Amino acid sequence: MKSDLIHDLVVAALSSALSRAKDSGELDLSTLPALTVDLPKREEWGDLSSNVAMLVAPKVRRPPLEVATVLASILKDEGQDLFDRVDVAPPGFLNFTIHPSRWGDTLKIIEALGSAFGSSQIGKGQRVLVEYVSANPTGPLHVGHGRGAALGHAASNLLQATGYSVQREYYINDAGRQLKLLGASVLARYQEYHGLPFTFPDDGYHGTYIHAVAEAMAQELGATLLDVNPEEAEEQSSAFACMQLLERIRQDLRVFGVEFDEWYSETSLLGAGHLTKALEYLKEKDLVFQKDDAWWFRSSQFQDEKDRVVAKQDGTYTYLASDIAYHRDKLHRGFDSLINIWGADHHGYVPRMQAAVQAFGYRKEQFRVVLVQMVNLLRAGKKVEMSKRAGEFVTLREVVDEVGADAAKFFFLMRRSDSHLDFDLELAKRQSADNPVYYVQYAHARIASLFRVAESRGIQVPSLQDVDLSFVTTQDELRLIKQLSCYPGIIEASAASLEPHRVTFYLQELAAQLHTYYNKHRILPSHDPGVVGESQEDGGGGFSASLDDPSAQEHRETVTPELTAARLALMRQVQTVIRNGLAVLGVSAPEHM
Repeated sequence: MKSDLIHDLVVAALSSALSRAKDSGELDLSTLPALTVDLPKREEWGDLSSNVAMLVAPKVRRPPLEVATVLASILKDEGQDLFDRVDVAPPGFLNFTIHPSRWGDTLKIIEALGSAFGSSQIGKGQRVLVEYVSANPTGPLHVGHGRGAALGHAASNLLQATGYSVQREYYINDAGRQLKLLGASVLARYQEYHGLPFTFPDDGYHGTYIHAVAEAMAQELGATLLDVNPEEAEEQSSAFACMQLLERIRQDLRVFGVEFDEWYSETSLLGAGHLTKALEYLKEKDLVFQKDDAWWFRSSQFQDEKDRVVAKQDGTYTYLASDIAYHRDKLHRGFDSLINIWGADHHGYVPRMQAAVQAFGYRKEQFRVVLVQMVNLLRAGKKVEMSKRAGEFVTLREVVDEVGADAAKFFFLMRRSDSHLDFDLELAKRQSADNPVYYVQYAHARIASLFRVAESRGIQVPSLQDVDLSFVTTQDELRLIKQLSCYPGIIEASAASLEPHRVTFYLQELAAQLHTYYNKHRILPSHDPGVVGESQEDGGGGFSASLDDPSAQEHRETVTPELTAARLALMRQVQTVIRNGLAVLGVSAPEHM
């Protein structure tokens, strides 16, 4: 039913008009341009706008205004049942005013599709692997990991909503130098716990969590590690700490509402011989060569700035070698494309992995990286100081415990991932219009409250087939419906660009329109027709007074049963779209607040 949306009908009309102009010789076109329509910057310019005339003008060697005039004439002739007006504006815009009665079709589509409204099959079932978080199991997750987790989760939801088959994967770096340092750090604290002299490793892991792991190890293993050789004791400490911290990461992500289809271990990658096989393949292709007793990957052959070491002189492999093998295995598992969510400090690593993907015979475009910038944690506008060197930082779990998973996710997704994010803990907890997530969730709960009040008065929320939609054609109502009609396009654009922040912006705009409409127009009839200003939410569940301006509740309209039915049906569709958008972000849509 998506093709029946007003946006798509206008695009189809434009395509038909261009074809007719081409066939009649009015426009000398060999090919038709890609067509899009947008909301105009000013409401008085119409409902939708297109710049197609400016795209066509250079091809037909005519001024954009002339091209727009030709198309407008055809559209007025062919689109009489769709367009109320088609206007031409300098330097060549086509502005469309839709017949008010046609906007009701959007509401019918939303009702028919329900939770599927906004979904599409653009992805055509292509298999996509999205890898995100993948933090080393050497400590608890911090707020930066939380931003990556929220982004990966929402991006995966967007891809699924647009028809892709998505696997969510966490890569466990449970091998290499970092795990060795973790083992040495925990063993030193274990020795300290038993009152023995200890040497803490250079570049070891600090923080109270290391003490906690060492104490847990002492309680489970007693003093047994004190009687084995240091190398074995360090290995056992590393394995114990990795298991403990990985379980903590799993629990924290579960509380955050982020789950994975696969937890892929680096140790299993190495144990299956994937690294050796990958490097042997590249050696056969002369893409790995030996120089200065080390082995190098010819990444410069694939636009990297220089070649990279994959095996050191002492025979140990670099992180790059493992990552090359891991991404080869991803592709061999049959995924059409790979998406990695990485911290912004990994930007220099992107060309190396693009080179690896191409070296194995795949297209560069099959590998995408979304970089996530840092989070500045604030409390009432003041920065919360953290010291990574001393192991002192605010964990993701602490943030979620303080503000809730919903608020944390929404705040993490409110800005482009490649821009720094200021996260104010006090604002995220505030129950007022200043808090964006509260403002959006409240819009959903407010409509739910309205429905409960209606039910208590014996008024049912009707299906659109039982409603006369000519009762919802005021400018305020059309504004709401136009915003609803934009939702599928927002989802498609957000999925294509992997930018969930577009959805948060959209939901805030929709919530603002809902609150404005709700405060301005009466939906339910008053118990006593002589009473002005009776709240629509009496008995609705104790909403915040800061959002309910009593003066705004002075609805002076006369509300007939037909008008109530139409407005309740409109509210149902608004609620559906808010709920769908929040679901994409991984945020709940509460019925009570």
